[in-house]
Formats: sequence, structure tokens, C-alpha cells
Amino acid sequence: SVIYMGRTLPNILITGTPGTGKSATAQHLVARAPQLRHVDIGALVRDKQLHNGWDDQYECHVLDEDRLCDELDEAMEMGGVVVDYHGADLFPERWFDLVIVLRTDNSVLYPRLQSRGYSQKKLSDNMEAEIMQVILDEARSSYSEEIVQELISDTVESLESNVSRILQWLEHWQTGHT
Repeated sequence: SVIYMGRTLPNILITGTPGTGKSATAQHLVARAPQLRHVDIGALVRDKQLHNGWDDQYECHVLDEDRLCDELDEAMEMGGVVVDYHGADLFPERWFDLVIVLRTDNSVLYPRLQSRGYSQKKLSDNMEAEIMQVILDEARSSYSEEIVQELISDTVESLESNVSRILQWLEHWQTGHT
């Protein structure tokens, strides 16, 4: 993988189907590693209008991928960014040193998504995506195998355990890049 010259902190992508705990994981990680910065792609797209309107069928913004990548490029070159997004294949491979794919058991995921008030279509599409491991396959085909980690995210305990594992990885990465 290509490492930017002078990057002293890694970039981490936390991805997974909606409801798998990406935002919670990213927030807990940054709380314990304040040298990192959390970027919630959904919020960034809304705040900076990095979209081409609204998709009524999927009830979400239509991403302007080029504008989004342009917006993030400089920060990514600096390093220390934790990106939280439900897709893995739109970002340049060189951006990330670690790609975390969160997976959640269907019996846990379904009520999480229901509580968000998703339409039946959005609910079933997301459940199907998780069952078929769409995001995991996307991550594995977009990034080198050694940087993609699949972590189970069903409980508060698994959230804490996942954050601890990422922090251990961060420490190891920094040792090799100083």
C-alpha cells in the first residue's frame, strides 16, 4: 500500500451496513485517541451540499463522489482521519491504512434499523446487504487484503472490544511509522 510521505497518523475507514455501529465506533475511538479526527460522510455531504439531490426510493442524498473526494483529499493526505461511511468502494485506495468492516447479527440489526423508522424497502434492502456481506466483499475488492478487518458489532461489549483492537493497531502502526 502507498503511504503518503510524512504522514504520522494513519487513516481509518469504518464501514458496514447501516445500523452496524459505524458512528458509535468512530466516536468512541476518537474519544480515546483525540489525535484522530472523525469524519461522518453523511453529515459532511449534507453540510457541504456534496450531493446531486435526493433519492426518494432510497430516502437518501445522491452522492457527488468527485466533489466528496476533492473535499476530503487534503485532510486524507495529512492523516489521522477516521472516515465513517456505509460504502467502501468510492474512496481512493491510497487513503486508508486500515479498513474496518463492522458486521451485525440479523436479530440485532433488524430492530436497530426499525428504530430508525426506515421504510420496508430500505429495511429489507439493508438486511439483505448484511446477509449477503455486500460491504465486506466491496471492501475486500477495493483494498489490499491485509488492511481489511471484519469485526462483529452486536453489543456494547463488542463495541468496546473493537475500539480497543483498533487502538492496539494504531499503536503498532505509529511504532512503525515514526
